[in-house]
Amino acid sequence: MLVYFTIFTTSFVIAFSGAMMPGPFMTMTIGESVRRGPWVGPKMIVGHAILEIALLCALFFGLAPLFEKDIFFIVIALAGGAIMIWMAQSMFRSLSTLKINTAAKSNSGMNLYIAGILMSLANPYWIIWWATIGLAYVLHSQKLGFLGIAFFFFGHILGDLVWYSAISIAVGKGRKFFRTGFTSLNPYVSVK
Repeated sequence: MLVYFTIFTTSFVIAFSGAMMPGPFMTMTIGESVRRGPWVGPKMIVGHAILEIALLCALFFGLAPLFEKDIFFIVIALAGGAIMIWMAQSMFRSLSTLKINTAAKSNSGMNLYIAGILMSLANPYWIIWWATIGLAYVLHSQKLGFLGIAFFFFGHILGDLVWYSAISIAVGKGRKFFRTGFTSLNPYVSVK
C-alpha cells in the first residue's frame, strides 16, 4: 500500500510542473475567472481530465511510440507556437479597447469543460510534458497494474485541480478588488 501512496503523492507534486506553466489554459482560466467567478478552474480541469483519460487509453492501445518520433515534436511545437502567437496578436490588437467587465453574466461564453480540452490541446507544453514526464510515470505506474495507473492519475489530476482552483478562486473572488480598488490597471485598460 505504501507504493501506491508514494505514486499518488509524487504524481500530485509533479503535476505542478505542468500546471504552473503559463499558456492558453492558464490565460483562459484567469480571463474567464474574472468574468464567471471562482468555479472556472475546477470546471476546466474536468475537461482536462477527460482529455487525459483519453490520452491514457490511447497510450495503452499503441500511441506511446508516436511520442518518440522527432516529427511529432516538430509538428506539435509549430502548431502550438502558432496558436500562442495568434493569441498574443489578438491580445495586443484589442489592448486599446480592453475593459475588464467583472459584472458579466456567469453563464456567457464557451463551455468550460470543452475549453479545458481545447486549451490543453493548444498548449505545446502539455504534449511535451506527457511525452516525457507523464509517459515515464505511466510506464512506471503500469508495473503495478490498474491500481498503479489509477493512483497516478488521481494524484496528477488532484495537483492540477488544486493549482487551477487556487488561481480561479484568487481571481474570481478578487473581482471585488478590481471593482473597488482600481480605477485603471494601466493607460490602456479600464475597469467597469
